[in-house]
Amino acid sequence: MSLVLVIDDDAHVRRLVRRILSSASHTVIDAEDGEAGMALLRDKRPALVITDLLMPKKEGIETIREIRQVRPDTKVIAISGSDIGSSGPFYLQIAKKLGADAVLAKPFRARELLQMITRVLASA
Repeated sequence: MSLVLVIDDDAHVRRLVRRILSSASHTVIDAEDGEAGMALLRDKRPALVITDLLMPKKEGIETIREIRQVRPDTKVIAISGSDIGSSGPFYLQIAKKLGADAVLAKPFRARELLQMITRVLASA
């Protein structure tokens, strides 16, 4: 399957997404913020990046914009949770406008994530 980079400051979310993707035969690498994620993107060249939006050091919107400059062919799914309150849908809309191929609100179901990944990778 594909190499997928997961960028999220929550270690629990990274582990959960890794388990979901590994069960579907994807290879997963992960980073705790956009800064570390961009280093992995340059080094490993994943087919897909799944990134949270609110993180320390380099947040998700900035990370998406940089991915589009460095590796415009890389597919991107932005994820964000209810911890950003009522602005959550707004941040996801901005992520979509600024280059995310798809967006997904947390919490999400494994099946929902896998279906989205299949759809995004098929559009490559």
